[in-house]
Amino acid sequence: MTSLLSRKANIALVLAVVYVDMLGIGLAFPLLPKLVQQFEGGSFSRASWIFGLLAAAYALMQFLLAPALGALSDRFGRRPVILISLFGMGINYLVLATAPSLAWLVAGRLVAGAMGASYSTAAAYLADITPPEKRAQSFGLIGAAFGFGFITGPAIGGFLGDVSLRLPFLVASGLSFANLVFGFFMLPESLAVENRRPFRLARANPVGALADIGRYRSMLPLILVFVLATFANKVSETTWVLFSTYRFHWSAGAVGLSLAMVGVTFVVAQGGLVRIVVPKIGERRAIFLGLFVSAVVVVLYGIVPQGWMVYPVMVLGLFGWIIAQPAAMALMSRTLPPNEQGLLQGVVASINSICAVAGPPVWTGIFAYFVSPAAPRILPGAAFDGSALVFLLALAIALRTLSSNAATTAVQVEPA
Repeated sequence: MTSLLSRKANIALVLAVVYVDMLGIGLAFPLLPKLVQQFEGGSFSRASWIFGLLAAAYALMQFLLAPALGALSDRFGRRPVILISLFGMGINYLVLATAPSLAWLVAGRLVAGAMGASYSTAAAYLADITPPEKRAQSFGLIGAAFGFGFITGPAIGGFLGDVSLRLPFLVASGLSFANLVFGFFMLPESLAVENRRPFRLARANPVGALADIGRYRSMLPLILVFVLATFANKVSETTWVLFSTYRFHWSAGAVGLSLAMVGVTFVVAQGGLVRIVVPKIGERRAIFLGLFVSAVVVVLYGIVPQGWMVYPVMVLGLFGWIIAQPAAMALMSRTLPPNEQGLLQGVVASINSICAVAGPPVWTGIFAYFVSPAAPRILPGAAFDGSALVFLLALAIALRTLSSNAATTAVQVEPA
């Protein structure tokens, strides 16, 4: 009984760390493009290019260093890596709050990308303290903490940003350092000494999983669909603050509220709709539906004439990639043999990281060009139109390659 209570208390502690960390990220997110624009003398087009490059630099640092931090957590324990991550995020927000130039802003984002390991390390922490049959529930709780942090963070950050552009970064820094102190005194280590393993560079390779998955030929169409859809889905994440500010002249508070609603749709879809829709229509049809709806949604985002209209579109988006993504992951999981499931998770993480590096420069670059004087026509929704084409390409590949049998029957795949 005491052990059970201790485990529940530790789960609550690590979820609190994840929530507060995500709250800090959400606080700063609506204001970063505006801060870049301030450094660029108010130029919206140039600020959009730079913001995309900043987002790519952040993601690149995570892609390169996240596997190393994971390997370090296997060697030295989860607690020190989580604490180092919180310290790095606190420094990042402090730099953003006080940055006198764009160079300092770049430095802060590089630090944030290098140290941003609290989410993945928290998942490893829960795996350490949770029985295998309970881990899915624990991972779901991390997703809920992540989602609720992104609901509350942008809303509060937008409100604070209307008071002062730098204030949300100061608050986020304070939250990160408070989280660091909380974790230092309250969060115990989860990885027993006898379960630790030596640090090896081979385990810190960020592209190893992608190379390994090529052995399974039948996985390649699924992987291609997943890559294209993940890349297309980055358009909203990277251009939303820029687009809504330019098109609808929203304040920081209005942008923060819209991002909070995005968090709500994520929690509703991932926490509830997936369990209803995917079993009812099957994984294959859920992928088709999600890709088609996503293409429609991004086009609607680009053409709606008034800001309030994006909220009904968000409701339609509940049946988009947010539904198709877990269906695609489930289908890929059933295509691989049981002893390769860890490989799949490595592939998914690598795809997300690569798309997070490639997506921001492409989508913000398209947006920046079509709101600049060089464009033949001002089209602030051009990036959304480009995203729709990529979603439709993914749908065409899915329709061509995902037969009914492949989607509904577990396949034992032989390596190529």
